[in-house]
Order: sequence, then C-alpha cells, then structure tokens
Amino acid sequence: MNLSGVRVRRPWRLAAEASALLIAVVVAFPLYWMVLSAFKPAGEIESTDPRPWTAAPSLDSFRRVFGQQDFGRYFVNSLVVAGSVVLVSALIAFLAATAVTRFRFRFRTTLLIMFLVAQMVPVEALTIPLFFQMRDFGLLNTLGSLILPHIAFSLPFAIWMLRGFVKAVPEALEEAAYIDGASRARFLWQILFPLVLPGLVATSVFSFISAWNDFLYAKSFIISDTSQSTLPMALLVFYKPDDPDWGGVMAASTVMTIPVLVFFVLVQRRLVSGLGGAVKD
Repeated sequence: MNLSGVRVRRPWRLAAEASALLIAVVVAFPLYWMVLSAFKPAGEIESTDPRPWTAAPSLDSFRRVFGQQDFGRYFVNSLVVAGSVVLVSALIAFLAATAVTRFRFRFRTTLLIMFLVAQMVPVEALTIPLFFQMRDFGLLNTLGSLILPHIAFSLPFAIWMLRGFVKAVPEALEEAAYIDGASRARFLWQILFPLVLPGLVATSVFSFISAWNDFLYAKSFIISDTSQSTLPMALLVFYKPDDPDWGGVMAASTVMTIPVLVFFVLVQRRLVSGLGGAVKD
C-alpha cells in the first residue's frame, strides 16, 4: 500500500519540482541579463538583435563605474545607512517585541493593531509629509533623513515577526532564571536574545535590502549635497535621457547587488532557521 502511495505521489512531486525550477529560472533571468549586459561591449548592448550570451566579454562598463570620482563615497554612504537601519531597528524591535509579549499594559492590543495599520500605508504616500518633516528637523541633505524613515518603516514588520519568537520562549525559563539569581537585564541579553537571534537576522535582511536599494527617499531628501548620496543615486550618473549608458547602469547595478549577496551568505543559516520559526509560529 505504501509503495502504491509513493507511485501516486511521485508525478505530483515531479510536477512541483519542475514548477519550482521554472519559477526560479523566470525570477533569476533578469539578474542574469543584468550581469550579462554589464559584461557586454557597447555595440552588443545597443544591438537590435539581443542575444542571451556574449562572445567578447568586456570590463569597460566596470571601469567607467569605478572611475567615477564619488562612487566610493556613495558606497560608504549606503553602508552607513543600511548598517544603521539594521542595527537600530533590530535593537528597538527586540525590546519592543519583548515588551508587548511579556508585559500586560493598557492599549497593548491597540498598539499592535497600529503596527499592522502602519504596514498598510504606501511609502510613496508619505514622501511629501516626510520631506517637510525632515526639512523642519534640519535633516535634508544628510544621511539622517534616510536612516530615520527606514527605521520607522522596518519596525512594524520586525516587531510583529519577533513577537512570535519571544512568545515561543517558555515563561518557565524566565522564572527559572530569576530563581537562579539572574536579573531582568541578564535574562534579556544572555538568555532571551540568543534564542530570538534567528528572528532578528531574518528581519534584518529585509531592513538591509529596503535601505540599501532605496531610491525614492534618496532622490527626495538628498537634493543638493551629492556627497551624501547613496549608491542608487549613482545610477543617475550613467543614465542620460539623450544618451543613456546602459552598460554603466548594469555594471553599477551589479556592484550594488554584491553586498546584498554577501550579506545573504553570511546570515544564510540563521535566516533559514528564522524564517522557519516564523512559519512554524
């Protein structure tokens, strides 16, 4: 009976694997085309007969990218923005998730609902209000005008996700720690924090990608001081309406993608366990 069951399920499993492979190819193809275009000579990129390969790969596009005087500064600015958003949002989200999970206080449910409502508001609709707010704070043309909004946007999702991880830690473990003489701060950082670290890593990935790839706010808040620009703004250097440098655009996009891939590789194991814990919860 079991063998017949395996035979019945096997075609469905093969169909599912084939579908997953097809979806992966469709999703990965734009990334492949971006990298390919970065290595193509200018003549092949502008050709009316595009081909999914190149017989004469070239590094000219990358030379133009790294030859830009301010490219290194843009890269450092992006690292500062993304790194600050990841660290600050992770710290606040961990403390907030612990508070709304472990403590009972007035309007706790209302606060959680407000987190959900905040996630539903399109970020594009907040561009103009945030612009005036950053202007009133004197933060225009500074990296702070990019860091603060991204921290605010990443917190609702991070708090909701970490809430499940904190809730999964038995309260008996907390009581046992107190009986053994551990203070609340010690339990928080030496016991609870390592247990919810996979969830923190998972939320940090989304925060990092959002801040790293941001173009809307970088364009809106960094108006005149190009020294505060981030990597997405560097794409505008190569994009000219009359004569766009598509090779430069694709090479700069490829360089932008590398730190994201490195970040994924570094946190891959904890990311998988973190997402698995979120789904299980």
